[in-house]
Amino acid sequence: MIKTDASIFFDKFAVTFDTFYDGKRNALMQLIDKNFRKDIFLRFTYTFDSFGNLKNKTLIDIGCGSGIYLLEALKRNAKHITGLDPATEMLKLTEARLSRNGFIDKFRLIESIFPATNLGKYDYAIVMGVMDYVKDPSTFLKELKNIISEATCVSFPSKHWFRTPFRKFRYSLRKCPVYFYDENEIKNLAKSAGFSKVMIKKIQGAGMDYHVTLMP
Repeated sequence: MIKTDASIFFDKFAVTFDTFYDGKRNALMQLIDKNFRKDIFLRFTYTFDSFGNLKNKTLIDIGCGSGIYLLEALKRNAKHITGLDPATEMLKLTEARLSRNGFIDKFRLIESIFPATNLGKYDYAIVMGVMDYVKDPSTFLKELKNIISEATCVSFPSKHWFRTPFRKFRYSLRKCPVYFYDENEIKNLAKSAGFSKVMIKKIQGAGMDYHVTLMP
């Protein structure tokens, strides 16, 4: 698989990223995360509130990172889950996390960029922190619709007069392009992809992501 700039970045960032969720950072960094990265935690809550009961359901996490969402899905009695990510180091963290929690036979991990071949069909999909790096969101969402039967939750970074150019500049130094959206763009992309229901929730705060639930 050819590595993209984003996947190379997250390969290097994997261990640091993982500490956002596990409370491993020092007190100062946890305070900063709580106040300036709360989008990350709210996206998690909103996603599982949207899905409801996952008993005997199948789920794919596209851009699964270190496997936080996948572990929660299995704890909520999902039948089987798939994690897809182009960053090798992220998948190593995911495998370790799921295995040490006793879910050895309930997951499949794929090192790839979405869309990928032979993914199969799922009841639900999670796409958190991915659209920031997708150059062609229209094709991405059309392919996403084809693999789910019930719903998908997707986060989109919003446009902001200060935050957007500042983030673009920071990531340009890392050679990692980023993309931003407004509510109308999200609605139009979802409609073009064929989704029948679009529920958009704006997360207030420093990041101001959109949390979007889409249904076929």
